[in-house]
Amino acid sequence: MQSTDALRLLPVVVLLAAPLTAQARVRVSSDGAWFYQAASGRRLAQLEAGAVLAQGSAQGDWVQVTLDGWIFGSSVGSTTRDGFDLAVTKSPSENLRAEPAGDVVAHLSKGFLLNKQTEQAGWVRVRRTGWMQRSALSPVAAPQTANAGQSGLTPGPRPGGVQDTSTPTAVDARRVQAARATALYRVPDATTDATVSANAPLRVLGRAGEWTRVSLEGWVKTADLQSAAPGVLLGVSAAELRAEPDRYVGVTLRWTLQVIALRTADDLRPDIPDGATYLLARGPTPERGFVYVVVPQARRAEVEALGPLASVQATVRVRTGRSRFIGNPVVDLVSLEVQP
Repeated sequence: MQSTDALRLLPVVVLLAAPLTAQARVRVSSDGAWFYQAASGRRLAQLEAGAVLAQGSAQGDWVQVTLDGWIFGSSVGSTTRDGFDLAVTKSPSENLRAEPAGDVVAHLSKGFLLNKQTEQAGWVRVRRTGWMQRSALSPVAAPQTANAGQSGLTPGPRPGGVQDTSTPTAVDARRVQAARATALYRVPDATTDATVSANAPLRVLGRAGEWTRVSLEGWVKTADLQSAAPGVLLGVSAAELRAEPDRYVGVTLRWTLQVIALRTADDLRPDIPDGATYLLARGPTPERGFVYVVVPQARRAEVEALGPLASVQATVRVRTGRSRFIGNPVVDLVSLEVQP
């Protein structure tokens, strides 16, 4: 009798000892896909194609997902609403990024509720669970581990068997490679920054006419890098601001600009306060377009001392990515340094 009882308990012990499977992940397959509060519920945010989410339960055509990323600490505030501890305070919206100053994965409107995970140099890692339509998602293939064969399951087709091709591995259409050695431009029609060798792996970030914006990953010496101050983004072009004027509003950037003239705003510059002093500048280099830099009264004497065509490295905060009449970015001057 005791042996029988022991055998009955054995399967329970085996089940408890079995390792838990990792949570499945899915990738957003199209730009602008909606993140919902509940299945068939209220729309909360739009996500970027390529954003990777943790997958939960499913209800028909709906999949529960967890959105995880990083946001500016100054763009969120404390709350106690509905069990969340943070809310987006930036108006009209703020970007959620895969990592600090990394790729944008979602656009969160003012009031969007979140749970705080951790902080890092002015950035906050946040999380929220919601729902998305199954048609907007594609599976992310789980990586094979070195001891996969020890589970008792054969990872490949059995000898003499037929391979199951009913569920092909998901393909990331954003991953491409250079067909030949090609010049790499920081912005369209500018001077080249480098040459990409044939077959170099690239990731597509966006397209405009005959141009494709790509990301190239590689390694450089740490001593050759220049870091930005916390909360300042590097490498954002004026072309990006004009293409998506609402995305970067309120974001702090660092640009190298060429001084053209110091002017006073009038009715033809509705994006600048009437009577305010602004700097007409060319850039950011190597772009040759124009930007308007609103100068605060405290820095007016510093800017007036600049010579014609002086090159400056300016820290600016985006007021609008595309002005109403001319279409140029308008930014507020935070600080500047004259370049040699």
